[in-house]
Amino acid sequence: MLMSRMFHASRHHHAVGALVIGAIMISFSGVWVKVSHVTPTASAFYRVFFGGIILLPAALFRREMAWHGGRHLFLSLVCGFLFAIDLVFYHYSVVYVGPGLGTILPNFQVFILAATGIFLFGEKVRVLFLISIPLAFIGLFLIVGIDWGQLDQLNKIGVYFGLAAAVCYAAFLLFLRKLQSDQAGVSFFYVLMMVSLSASAVLALEIFRAGDTFSIPDLQSFFALVALGLFSQTIGWMLITNALPAVLASLSGFILLLQPALAFVWDVLLFQRPTSLINWIGVFIVLIAIYFGSVKFAKH
Repeated sequence: MLMSRMFHASRHHHAVGALVIGAIMISFSGVWVKVSHVTPTASAFYRVFFGGIILLPAALFRREMAWHGGRHLFLSLVCGFLFAIDLVFYHYSVVYVGPGLGTILPNFQVFILAATGIFLFGEKVRVLFLISIPLAFIGLFLIVGIDWGQLDQLNKIGVYFGLAAAVCYAAFLLFLRKLQSDQAGVSFFYVLMMVSLSASAVLALEIFRAGDTFSIPDLQSFFALVALGLFSQTIGWMLITNALPAVLASLSGFILLLQPALAFVWDVLLFQRPTSLINWIGVFIVLIAIYFGSVKFAKH
């Protein structure tokens, strides 16, 4: 009995550590995008392309490179398409409003997922969720400035793109859950690889269509793009995905707030984002709202 408790305690501590490390890794996504010196579409492409290539050996080693049916391929392509659009909106938002706010805005997907659960799947309406929505937008206005009319056009577009990324990311997560539930016995390595490579194909077509370039201008850009694919797209996701089942929803929701919170801190420290006390209060309010909107507290 004692050994069993010690095992479960150790597993829990390791899972919490993995969540923290994964959240920290992904919090640098906006930083890598900002310093990559390529267009947002190109950085999105290399993020998923390098991520997919990194995951390919794991899928080969596990002998999962096989035909899993037309439904699996279709869902993988849909997930890749939605994730590609999400990344384009997100990366443009990072360019226009900075890594901090550009990373906070896509996390509004928790409200969309919660609303989807209520209206489509008949989940119970939680009081905290109803409180979280106006709270989130109050915090957002404190971050971007109470006088919306004073913002320049690019900042406004950046906010809109960040919110659009939240919509696309929520849709992507819904299809990803369906893909995973339909493919019992297939590892997340393989699923993430398929999604990454599908998204890279969509983004490659967009680069060709828009007359963009695949050129990587310098070593800094190359290392930033590799870090984006390795840490943000691959290792960070894997750590979080594997750890979540072993951690209470309330605790995991709190830990994962590190990602948008640290993204804002990196924006201030590395890119000298002008930030007042009102802005910091807004960040705190938004993070609390995201937490309220995402967590279903476990019963003890």
